[in-house]
Amino acid sequence: MKRIIVTLLAIAMLLSTCAIAEGQFRVGMECDYPPFNWTQVEADENAVPIDGGFGYAGGYDVEIAKRIAEALDKELVVVKIEWDGLIPALNSDMIDAVIAGMSPTAERKITVDFTDAYYNSDLVVVVNKDGAYAEAASLEDLSGAKITGQLNTFHYTVIDQIPDVQKMPAMETFPAMTVALSSGAIDGYISERPGAVQACAANDALTFVTPGFEASEEDTSIAVALKQGQPELIEQINAVLAGIDADERNALMDNAVLTSPIMAE
Repeated sequence: MKRIIVTLLAIAMLLSTCAIAEGQFRVGMECDYPPFNWTQVEADENAVPIDGGFGYAGGYDVEIAKRIAEALDKELVVVKIEWDGLIPALNSDMIDAVIAGMSPTAERKITVDFTDAYYNSDLVVVVNKDGAYAEAASLEDLSGAKITGQLNTFHYTVIDQIPDVQKMPAMETFPAMTVALSSGAIDGYISERPGAVQACAANDALTFVTPGFEASEEDTSIAVALKQGQPELIEQINAVLAGIDADERNALMDNAVLTSPIMAE
């Protein structure tokens, strides 16, 4: 009898958890890639609590996630996950979507589906303002430089376009790359323009150059990743994204740059 009672209680708890989850839109992101997403200690009118009590998430991705969750009539839950764990978490149903500055590359489309883009950006190289590559205007001008990019991203692959480049090992986070650049371990790292603007605004010893990388639109755009086989959800989210025009997207990004914890320091 005791075993039956315990089993019934376990089933009841499981059903209760499922009921809660059905009313949630669980979004995975690093919470460590400003201005797209970040972690902050204190709550404010824009931040969302991170699941598990790990602080609060803010940034451009969070603002997009809010609009989608509202349109779906669900509670937004932000789940903090390391970059390499985002797609596995999505495909194992730990989260409902990845909204984390992720580009819809052909390789990723093998395992997940993507919505329309919710941001488009240029690829740049963050360098030291007083360094040898601060005036680089072409890929050739970066010849011989020690360059890196984030692990398992398109950013890292474009390094190969630089003639005679010293391609350094990929790094997991942008803060780690900034430290490496400041210490002289590298000469530069690949970034999207918003991230570079923020890094340079927070550290006046840095600047960024636009050498003219060749990249397809799918590689420089950012979209929501979803588990495969959900055409209705993709359609719903695309409708939300279509309602956010270019002016609003730029305003959201500008605000994210200005309000990130890095800028507040």
